[in-house]
Amino acid sequence: QVQLVESGGGLVQTGGSLRLSCAASGRTFRSSTVGWFRQAPAKERDFVAHINWSGHNIYYTDSVRGRFTISADNAKNTVYLQMNSLKPEDTAVYYCAAGPYGGLVAHGYDFWGQGTQVTVSS
Repeated sequence: QVQLVESGGGLVQTGGSLRLSCAASGRTFRSSTVGWFRQAPAKERDFVAHINWSGHNIYYTDSVRGRFTISADNAKNTVYLQMNSLKPEDTAVYYCAAGPYGGLVAHGYDFWGQGTQVTVSS
C-alpha cells in the first residue's frame, strides 16, 4: 500500500505561481512512478506530469511543458509540482498518484491522493 497526501493548492491570479506537494508513505512507494493529474468540472482526469524517485523518467503534457516543473525529494518522501505562469485553464482539482508502471493515463496508477483545488482567476 502507498499513501499519498497532497497540499499546496489555492487561489491565484493569472500569471501567478503555486507549488503542490505530494507526501508519500508505505512499504512500496520507492518502487513507484508518481504522477500528477488534474480534473476540471465535467471533464476527464488528465495527465500533467510524472517522475520516479531517482528523479528520472520525467515527462510533461504539452500544455504545461515549460511552465510546470516536477521534482522528487527523497529525504522528505515528497514529490513537488512547481506551477508558474498559471492560466485560467489550469483551474482544476490536482491529484497525485503512484503506481509501478506510471504512464500517461489514470489506470496506470494504483494509489491516489485526495486532491487539492487550484483556481486561477482571470
